[in-house]
Amino acid sequence: MNSQRRSIFVISLVLLISALLGGIYGPRVTAQSNGSQAAVEDTLRRVTQVLRTVEQNYAENVDVQKAIYNGAIPGMLRSLDPHSNFFDPKSFAQLREDQRGRYYGVGMQVMPRNGKTIVLSPFPGAPAHKAGLRTGDAIIQVDDTPTDGLTTSEVAELLKGPRGTPVRILVEREGSAEPLQFVVVRDEIPRFSIEHSFELAPGIGYIRIAQFNETTSQELREKFREMNAPELKGLVLDLRGNPGGLLQEGVAVAEMCLQRGQMIVSHRGRNSRERQYTATRANRGNSVPLVIVINRLTASAAEIVSGAIQDHDRGLIIGEASYGKGLVQTVYPLSENTGLALTTAKYYTPSGRLIQREYSGVSLYDYQFLRGGSSQTDVRTTDTGRPVYGGGGITPDVEVPERKFNPFQQLLGRNDVFFDFAKRYLAENKTISKDFEVTPPVLDRFREFLREKQVEFQEPDLAGNLDYIKQNIKLRLFLSIFGMEEASKLEVAVDPQILKAVELLPQAASMSQSSRRAQLDDDDR
Repeated sequence: MNSQRRSIFVISLVLLISALLGGIYGPRVTAQSNGSQAAVEDTLRRVTQVLRTVEQNYAENVDVQKAIYNGAIPGMLRSLDPHSNFFDPKSFAQLREDQRGRYYGVGMQVMPRNGKTIVLSPFPGAPAHKAGLRTGDAIIQVDDTPTDGLTTSEVAELLKGPRGTPVRILVEREGSAEPLQFVVVRDEIPRFSIEHSFELAPGIGYIRIAQFNETTSQELREKFREMNAPELKGLVLDLRGNPGGLLQEGVAVAEMCLQRGQMIVSHRGRNSRERQYTATRANRGNSVPLVIVINRLTASAAEIVSGAIQDHDRGLIIGEASYGKGLVQTVYPLSENTGLALTTAKYYTPSGRLIQREYSGVSLYDYQFLRGGSSQTDVRTTDTGRPVYGGGGITPDVEVPERKFNPFQQLLGRNDVFFDFAKRYLAENKTISKDFEVTPPVLDRFREFLREKQVEFQEPDLAGNLDYIKQNIKLRLFLSIFGMEEASKLEVAVDPQILKAVELLPQAASMSQSSRRAQLDDDDR
């Protein structure tokens, strides 16, 4: 796109978004609004004048598109609320990819580390896994492109491509004197929203939903069938770190646990009439005792599910207060493959609680990192009369803090000790079996490794953290050899929030039964 055409497009984009905010999707302009319309037009003339002056006179060449995409438009939207957002072509494509729940590539998670892009874990059964790539491999070249100086996102983009096309990946691997080359044929990679599902104990199911995309409810139905959910003694639903996603999928997930006719969520806004979402199907016999685990990064659709379950006393919510993101974003596709996510309404739980926390007069940094919690003045009641609070996310029924790490554990984490030790151990031993345990010889090798990495320690440090060290050595080795599912089983087995969730399942069952009896009594009246 040449400079003149780009300038015309960008100015047109500013005009379009301003129209979206002030006219097309706002109040209908009538004769009484001439003054307001004139003010908008005057503002647009000023914006255009500033843009042209900058482009013509700034000390260096100006990327007008970048100045608008990264500066003017986001700044304008942030003056409205923290969640209205503009998507440039790259981020808009990523949004659609996340929503569809699939993409074309090699199928592995990568992460930045020490200036390199490292394989965190190939997806089981994906092309990268079949080709032999494994945790800890450092990607140094993709086809003919060296990765030096590239971000992890840029490397990830190089790995994507049309289905059926080959890509050459050159990696450095611990224990290998020369780089290893893998030729991987790209395929469709499902981006599953359910990361893990297994039995924590006989009859106790565990399901972790990472996000809500187009396949979430279908995935959950399949997991319920696999687990024979109606026969379970209890289910722990892990929504920690879930940023939300598609509203209709959140509604569909909540519907699987509620009775027909029960409200799930409502939303309303200045120009958006109130809409209520209710369960249209029975829960198909799925009355399994339920505990949902949330934390401060549980947001949006994940809060809708948690709020509906809590308000109807269908299950217990435990963990930490959620994020408090209850603004409805309508995504408007714009020209040049861009998009605008504009807040058009606010979400309310069945009891009438506002999910969104306060953001007026709060800096973006404080909003993102400082959580205020629910308002004790917005008090509502659940179906059985329990008090719940709005205006600050979902407050759990039982507060259970996340696991804290002592100074020595933090030291090991900062130095990536377990990640690096797993690479070294597998370079020396090639593989492990599923009955692997951390024996005294393995601990002796770990001591040597700490000295090699110049990590200072005393024997009391190791003795006082022995269980933690054994757990993390085994976890990292299982991640490398058996994948994320097996590693996750080890992790949740010692997770204090998950352990508390299992402990509270009988209480959740009792509460749900009381709520159901109360509902049946109301139906009989």
